[in-house]
Amino acid sequence: MKYPIEKTEEEWKALLGEERYRILRLKGTEYPHTGTFNLHFEKGTYTCGACNESLFESNAKFDAHCGWPSFDESIPGKVQYIDDVSHGMKRTEILCATCGSHLGHVFNDGPTKTGQRYCVNSLSINFK
Repeated sequence: MKYPIEKTEEEWKALLGEERYRILRLKGTEYPHTGTFNLHFEKGTYTCGACNESLFESNAKFDAHCGWPSFDESIPGKVQYIDDVSHGMKRTEILCATCGSHLGHVFNDGPTKTGQRYCVNSLSINFK
């Protein structure tokens, strides 16, 4: 798939550093309850950790008690959805629609009116 922002894997690695590269480009996961943004509830916008594109507004964030930052909706058009059948599960992976970086997964078990729970790695996002 082609994205508006594309780099070689060497360029991504140099830009992101080892751990962010593992999460964003190699589809890794950080340990639960360790991320900077898990219990972060300031007003603002969460952006892609690779390209800084806006992805989630702070009013969509909630504490799902799952150990990762959780949102009940994304900014329209900013997230791409991919079927993921890895690890013996059927899930929906979420990627930044601008650069294709891995953010986490979205589940249909959210407690808000959207019924969605975007489960995102803290290392996949920035905050402004």
